[in-house]
Amino acid sequence: MVADSESFLPSAAKPAAAVKSWRLLSIPMIVIEPLPASGGDFVLAHAPAYVDGVLSGRVSNGFGNKSASVAASLPFTCGAILCAAREALRNGCVAVAPCSGFHHASYEQGAGFCTFNGLMVAAMALHASGEANRIGILDFDHHYGDGTDHIISRLRIDWVTHYSAGQTYSSHDDAAPFLSAIAHNIETMRECDVILYQAGADPHVDDPLGGWLTMENLFERDRRVFQSAHALGVPVAWNLAGGYQSPLRKVLDVHDNTLRACGAEYLLRGDSV
Repeated sequence: MVADSESFLPSAAKPAAAVKSWRLLSIPMIVIEPLPASGGDFVLAHAPAYVDGVLSGRVSNGFGNKSASVAASLPFTCGAILCAAREALRNGCVAVAPCSGFHHASYEQGAGFCTFNGLMVAAMALHASGEANRIGILDFDHHYGDGTDHIISRLRIDWVTHYSAGQTYSSHDDAAPFLSAIAHNIETMRECDVILYQAGADPHVDDPLGGWLTMENLFERDRRVFQSAHALGVPVAWNLAGGYQSPLRKVLDVHDNTLRACGAEYLLRGDSV
């Protein structure tokens, strides 16, 4: 999943760094090597010509270049969130994919450091195989998941419930109403078989491309997501989403924070994950 994105953005280096950091937290984890997504999975959510063009290096990726390293990583980043969703469905609780770079990718183009929309690739694959009838996408990245909405509209999908906080919240004054609305956001996904949760790091107050939630707010955000979904019995597969602070350690601290919230809800309550 790790790639040279030829960009200032640290996200392409996050998967290995995040897992290494998590191993130091003394939170029990089982690490499962993800299977790569296939070309057939990609074209469920994206135009075939776009998929072929990106993978062959003829069409620009979401970083605005044609990096062979990024192209080689895409089956594994998308495969990771798909495998995490399948694992969450299997264990009935939770799984995490240590990857990002999804929600700005639309049906036939990448944007905003996102090349293929792994959220929609996973949703489409699960639905096509009959593993899930309804899927929730809870996007708590700082930015609006415009690519996700574009694919849903383009393919006329009515079995995905998508909520992107980036459409509504962006200032310090929004913290309290945002947190108060989380239980309702999850309630709208009550009938979903699994929720794909983007636990974005870029809402953190020090993020140069975000900046409106404190670390305590972010822990409470994640705690409420996991608690509400767990109470409804809807499994959650989460990923890392955005985070642009430097050094990378500052971004990893936010992702460590989410894993702590996850462990507090599922492990301390005695679930086998």
